[in-house]
Amino acid sequence: MTYTVAVRELCEFVAKQGDLDLRFTPAPTAQEGIAGHNTVTARRSAGYQKEIALSGTYQQLLVRGRADGYDPTRNQLEEIKTFRGDLARMPENHRHLHWAQVKIYGWLLCQQLQLSELNVSLVYFDIVTQKETLECESHSALALQSFFEQHCSTFLTWAEQELAHQQTRNQALQVLGFPHPAFRAGQRVLAENVYKAAHTGRCLMAQAPTGIGKTMGTLFPQLKAVGANKLDKVFYLAAKTSGRALAREAIGKLGHANPGLPLRTLEMVARDKTCEHPDKACHGESCPLAKGFYDRLPAARQAALTLTQMDQPSLRETALAHQVCPYYLSQEMARWADVVIGDYNYYFDASALLHGLSVTNQWQTGVLVDEAHNLLERARSMYSAQLEQTSLKALRKTAPASLKAPLERVNRLWSALVREQTEPYAVHCAPPDKLLLALQNLIGEITEHLTEQPAGLSPQLQSFYFDAMQFCRIAETFGDHSLFDITRRVAQGKPATTLCLRNVVPAPFLQPRFAASQTTVLFSATLSPAGFYADTLGLSPDTAWVDVPSPFTADQLSVNLVEQISTRFQNRAASVAPIVALIGQQYARQPGNYLAFFSSFEYLQQVASALALHHPAIPQWVQQRQMSEPERAQFLAQFTVDGRGIGLAVLGGAFAEGIDLPGNRLIGAFVATLGLPQVNPVNEQIRQRMTAIFGDGYDYTYLYPGLQKVVQAAGRVIRTQQDRGIIYLIDDRFGWPKVRRLLPDWWHINTAASAARALEPQPAGQGD
Repeated sequence: MTYTVAVRELCEFVAKQGDLDLRFTPAPTAQEGIAGHNTVTARRSAGYQKEIALSGTYQQLLVRGRADGYDPTRNQLEEIKTFRGDLARMPENHRHLHWAQVKIYGWLLCQQLQLSELNVSLVYFDIVTQKETLECESHSALALQSFFEQHCSTFLTWAEQELAHQQTRNQALQVLGFPHPAFRAGQRVLAENVYKAAHTGRCLMAQAPTGIGKTMGTLFPQLKAVGANKLDKVFYLAAKTSGRALAREAIGKLGHANPGLPLRTLEMVARDKTCEHPDKACHGESCPLAKGFYDRLPAARQAALTLTQMDQPSLRETALAHQVCPYYLSQEMARWADVVIGDYNYYFDASALLHGLSVTNQWQTGVLVDEAHNLLERARSMYSAQLEQTSLKALRKTAPASLKAPLERVNRLWSALVREQTEPYAVHCAPPDKLLLALQNLIGEITEHLTEQPAGLSPQLQSFYFDAMQFCRIAETFGDHSLFDITRRVAQGKPATTLCLRNVVPAPFLQPRFAASQTTVLFSATLSPAGFYADTLGLSPDTAWVDVPSPFTADQLSVNLVEQISTRFQNRAASVAPIVALIGQQYARQPGNYLAFFSSFEYLQQVASALALHHPAIPQWVQQRQMSEPERAQFLAQFTVDGRGIGLAVLGGAFAEGIDLPGNRLIGAFVATLGLPQVNPVNEQIRQRMTAIFGDGYDYTYLYPGLQKVVQAAGRVIRTQQDRGIIYLIDDRFGWPKVRRLLPDWWHINTAASAARALEPQPAGQGD
């Protein structure tokens, strides 16, 4: 077998040394870097060769990459590095890495062109001054070959280990046994479609009901596809912590059922949850775990591979044993794991680590997107940006003198823009060029200030600096998929404005992410209608679709439509009393644990107060705003097997999806809303944009997202084939044919009359 490695990966593995140093330095943006490369190459002679594909072998290694440029007239190979500021401040270990790269490329070029010697040069290009600094060395081909072979030899032991692991892993995965005696109903259908998608290199949308084991039903077939050499890596992406926990649990079950399974699983956790020294900066002069990080990394990396699962506690223990940063050890291990479990942003964000590694290393990846109905809103936030004028005005008072003029210019243009707007909220056709230029100039001035004051910026100035850079980056991609809007309000008695670049349709940003994978599987209990998600997320026309039949039957769940009550905003006050009466009647008829969902905290509190007044004997616990994870756990802990009471929650919140309360822990739910997003100026603008793009603005903006939340919440009631339960859908609009079609096919929905009969006394034990 041959092990393929990119030149950059080879050099980073072998040549990186010294401290981990993440002190903010004013590095060029990606666009500035590309522009800088183009400027340098445009200055070269007519015969100059750009982006030269090179490759070479050393024993079992295939090394490949693209060199920046070669000048045949001077016999000079160039590696171009853009920077800004004082070149002397560039860390020495960065220079060391750059020289390693250009020398490796040098030998590959000598081999390809049969050269006996070569000039190799590092071209440092200052994007501000547009000046080049050349550092050049001449080497014989033999010397470059020796350098190449020395680095390859160092890497070869690791490569041989990796090849052996891949071979052993694939053999084990070919015979991987399912960890249960049989597939659940519907689970085999899901697994077969996931496996087929991996083999055909297609994306798959899978709507599969809760309770069939979607996590195992997607992980198992993708691991089988790894064993069949169709995939190199599997990325399991979840929107919430609970999703990651289910993935870890599934991998654990596979390992238990297949003893000795040689599968490396890594869980990636956010930096703020893994930092050992939050009071220290990420560089060797401040943090002991950054000091000599790259010198101790090889031993830590080797030790991490001995772990059964590289979850957060295990990886932390290993990192601290070798005195390296746990978070950045996990970033390194993403290169060597077979399965990576993490948040959506690790693959779909603009600077996503897993996507970058996949492209650089040309991996054949299988991406699993858990609870994929959440991806639309999450992706919108990834590709949106906003700026607050209150932050800008505060900075003008405290900023260094050199920054006051550019800050004032931004503020003046901002204020002029706002003066033209008379209403509290308005959408503009595009972000104004003059303001963007002023922001870019401010960013440049702050950057220059940093080059002269490397100690850094005040937290407030740094925060605005990063926000401004994000705003300008998003502005470069502005198009029909986004809105530029300005909101005026009063804060602390003074006028305040917010500029927002608001992504509406993330499809243009997500399409390259789907294209970069061998297969992406988006799965959820609520992916209907399929066209809505395919359109807004940017899935290709050949994306496969499977709607897995439910294993549940209509007699397990009594779905009752209460059409006499309207939960529209103007009718909510009048709806409280009948809703409380309905809850009281159902609880008296069948005491047990229930959830009741409402459209807002205000509505929830109104019902909770009335319920406590009229039915004080019914225990109740109420969701609060911004509950911590322990508080959420305490809320759920009250749903005991023998317990009784009502949990009141907000639809679309923490308790409306992703929680598992099987059996008598939850026997019913009341959904007193269609979940429609609030009609406000922002959503109305989104509706107009959706109409312009897809022709179905109301449904795309309001109806589909709302009903998805309803079905998710109702799905908390029936979790297994042994469960029995009851649901009340409270609003006359649930009876509309258009709405009924969006509810699960296996539900048998009782009309108002039959819903009323459901409240009549029943023989003891029914519904248990």
